[in-house]
Amino acid sequence: MNYYRLFRGVLTCSSVRLYNKSTKRPEVSELLRDASTFELNSIGDQWNSDTYPIERSLKNKLRAEAVLTKPMKDPRSTTVVLFPGQGAQYTGMAKNLLTVPGVKDMFNFASSVMKIDLLKLCLDGPQEVLNMTINCQAAMLLTSLAALEKLKLSSPELIERCTTTAGFSVGEYSALVFGGAISFEDTVHLVKLRGEAMQICSEERPSGLMTVFLRADSKLNLGTKLAREWCQEREKIKDPVCEIASHLFPHCKVIGGDEKALEFLQRNAREFNLKKCKRLTVSGAFHTKLMKPAKDVLANALNKVVINPPAIQVMSNFSAKPYKTPEMIRKHLVQQIYSPVKWEQVMQKIYMRNDDVPFPNTYEVGPGDTLRPILKMVNARAYEQSYKHEI
Repeated sequence: MNYYRLFRGVLTCSSVRLYNKSTKRPEVSELLRDASTFELNSIGDQWNSDTYPIERSLKNKLRAEAVLTKPMKDPRSTTVVLFPGQGAQYTGMAKNLLTVPGVKDMFNFASSVMKIDLLKLCLDGPQEVLNMTINCQAAMLLTSLAALEKLKLSSPELIERCTTTAGFSVGEYSALVFGGAISFEDTVHLVKLRGEAMQICSEERPSGLMTVFLRADSKLNLGTKLAREWCQEREKIKDPVCEIASHLFPHCKVIGGDEKALEFLQRNAREFNLKKCKRLTVSGAFHTKLMKPAKDVLANALNKVVINPPAIQVMSNFSAKPYKTPEMIRKHLVQQIYSPVKWEQVMQKIYMRNDDVPFPNTYEVGPGDTLRPILKMVNARAYEQSYKHEI
């Protein structure tokens, strides 16, 4: 299904317009129909996604209570698995995973869905093509899950002892596969759809992301407000956007919005007592309202996907709370694409404990080493028990 072509004429519509005009615009009706029959788009030769042997007795207990805040056993014997998001990708990132049983089959399946050789792209690039949202999100999903297969092969006890998992942005989809909530096959289709939607939203107008490091007396809210006013009055931008896209750690946020708004904020950093501003090499304002036009199509697709209650604690980027029901997963995955990622709050929720309670062993699974440094800034003691699973 050529979602990219269909999205082109649709994603500038508002949510209400998308539905109200569907009977008058054939391409809108077709797009909504494709999303509503999402489960029919799967490929027959499916990869077996039921691969993570978590203790069944532990599964049942985990549905009733949060293990890490109320430990049932010594936390040092348990693990937490974290999955990175877009931005951690690099050319060659899957080369050490090809000997792991099942990994090539995973990439073959994803390539048939994506209509590109995803493994070749991960191995050989070029980097600028790998960086494209439409490709990068699927590449991160596949490489992270392939790395998980490697960890399962080398240290199966770490998988069996896992009590909590979380993923940053698109990494949340890896966490949901690992947690048994969504099948691998459906997740590949969803991430393809998500990547195409966000890519096209990004192309509608110049926008981006910027990491902002704050001081105790920084005036970030004032800065973003004045940036929006500048864009509206001086640049004549309709409904300008400049807002928090991610909460990383104390005194560090990612701001997303119109290009001119980010330029204004960076240019006037001293006026707002901002410690440092660093532009990110992405092409869109992810997790801001500029991504909102994509929500209805993703929602329709999610409504046709079989979703199970997670077998272990899977944290939501949107609410920073554990997922409890399939309905919550459907709702939050849609809200996640245009709402801030509450990663700092997720880390606080997982690792908050009394001083006499030890920490679990945390593993970052996937390309790069981006989440552990953030964990260090949120909770240094938890970081001391964290490890990078080499891929």
